Amino acid sequence: MRQVAVVGALLCVLVGCSATPVDGAAPPTPSGGTAAAAPVTPRGPLGQAAYQSELTKAEKSLAVSLRTLSRAQTAEGLAQAMGELSKALNGASGRLAALTVEGRLSAVHQLLQDRIGVAAYKLSDSEQAELDARCGGSAYTSQKVQRRLRTDLTPALVALTKLKLNFGSTLPNPGPAPKPERPANGETLVRHGEAGIGRLSIMNGTSKDVAISVVTDGKPPRDPHVMTYIRAGKAAAITRIGGAYHLYYKSGAEWSSERRQFGSGCSFQKFDQAFGPDKSWKINLEPTVTGNAATSEVEAY
Repeated sequence: MRQVAVVGALLCVLVGCSATPVDGAAPPTPSGGTAAAAPVTPRGPLGQAAYQSELTKAEKSLAVSLRTLSRAQTAEGLAQAMGELSKALNGASGRLAALTVEGRLSAVHQLLQDRIGVAAYKLSDSEQAELDARCGGSAYTSQKVQRRLRTDLTPALVALTKLKLNFGSTLPNPGPAPKPERPANGETLVRHGEAGIGRLSIMNGTSKDVAISVVTDGKPPRDPHVMTYIRAGKAAAITRIGGAYHLYYKSGAEWSSERRQFGSGCSFQKFDQAFGPDKSWKINLEPTVTGNAATSEVEAY
């Protein structure tokens, strides 16, 4: 019996002695570390001031992710920033969902959670934005994402403002979207270098506008001899081409004359064959099984 009593005492030491305290003493604290404090949820229902305090905390939790989005420098960086902001928005929505508010605040409280959820969902799908950033530039695409974020949250922000509640004041504001641009069919966007007697007739049989570049042999596609804009389903001719050249074309939407780039839905192609000097050529950009001019995808330019 003495041996059993010793074992029992040892067991009590190992498990921390959960017996009821004697004479009202506090229960012993297990050794080997401190217990994590449980998150404190404000008691509800919350009134105006208390709810505003929670809104401020929720917005502060987004600050780092919002800053990262606005400073993205690459397509990959933009995609990562969108993913991080999506997670942060979901976290903020979860914290708000744990709150109970006064009846007059319940509608806007639910609307805010709904709009945050919409914004988080759209940000989670960053693949298209990453592709657009490769053709239209990461800064331009990031601004589009920031505008869409504001648009997604606006119904809730307006409703909160009417109740004299503040949320969203730290959202990045890239300003209004650029005005749509669409050059005239056949408009020459770039021309430099020596002129010749070469001629190129082009039919854009695709469903997208294209900017086609005549690039002198040995030059990069960013430095074209001639660049011409051809609208979807239209034809145009490029004349006075000098010397041997290669033919590149990019297609898409949201053209920018300043950047000479499309902003979305881009593709970049190059004709595999070289084109001889002082000759006339006819090409159709629409892929066909009977075509005799192969093309290849190239990096954005």
